[in-house]
Amino acid sequence: PWAYHEPVPGFFDWSHSDIVIDHASRQGLAVIARLGFVPEWARPADSASSYLPPEQFEDFGDYVRAFVNRYGDRIAAVVIWNEPNLALEWGFQPIDPEGYTKLLRTAYEKVQESEHPDVLVLGGALAPTLAPAGSDQGMNDLVYLQRMLDAGAGEVMDGLAIHAYGWSFPAGDPPDPEIINFRRTELMNQLLVDNGYPNMPVYITEGGWNDHPRWTRAVKPAQRIEYTIEAYKLAENWPWARVIALWAFRYPWPARTYLDYFSFVTPDFDPKPIYLEVQRYSQDK
Repeated sequence: PWAYHEPVPGFFDWSHSDIVIDHASRQGLAVIARLGFVPEWARPADSASSYLPPEQFEDFGDYVRAFVNRYGDRIAAVVIWNEPNLALEWGFQPIDPEGYTKLLRTAYEKVQESEHPDVLVLGGALAPTLAPAGSDQGMNDLVYLQRMLDAGAGEVMDGLAIHAYGWSFPAGDPPDPEIINFRRTELMNQLLVDNGYPNMPVYITEGGWNDHPRWTRAVKPAQRIEYTIEAYKLAENWPWARVIALWAFRYPWPARTYLDYFSFVTPDFDPKPIYLEVQRYSQDK
């Protein structure tokens, strides 16, 4: 989070991210760092932490460059922003794929100027949504990606970050533009192909299923295990899918809502059955 590490302009406090990235390195993990969360000095008073005025794009780009300068030899990639096709994540401004592409371009160019220009820059991280045209809450991810690509995003990202949630559908259900399911990912990849980027890799940086007993988009715990394993098997046969990182390993404290039922371990690190089954699957590979 940008606000954690540049509390005042030009002053960087890397103490927390040093701990996280050093620990990940010791565990043999390569971090895909999602960069966003605007400090108070870079946005109007009382605005949302996801609000970034265009005149501050350069400041965010400078943060991206500073981050890559420090960690570029220890990270796999950086993701620029999170779910910008949702009003909540775009500062409650009008949804703006072209504006996001300008932000992505700024970040990409700053990485090229950094000490580690080979660090991969991932765009998108789009929320899967069927929001209708004109909605003030979000924009359909397929529409948003097409407009990104029309604005030149394909030239300023090394890969596309995708959020692939299955909601109540099995992993193998066929893709359909009118349905949110795991294989919607294939439609996103096809858009890249259709727009002349057949070799651009896809990184699933969020996704999976929820097994809350009363949430309308949840599944039963046994179904969650079945669908999750099936999703990993599907992704093995997607040569264009570089990473599948399902949401979420752990939260630091209980949300006491349906969100707790996305996690693989408890806040105390006690493994849930989903974790043990994924572990068993990975060890059998």
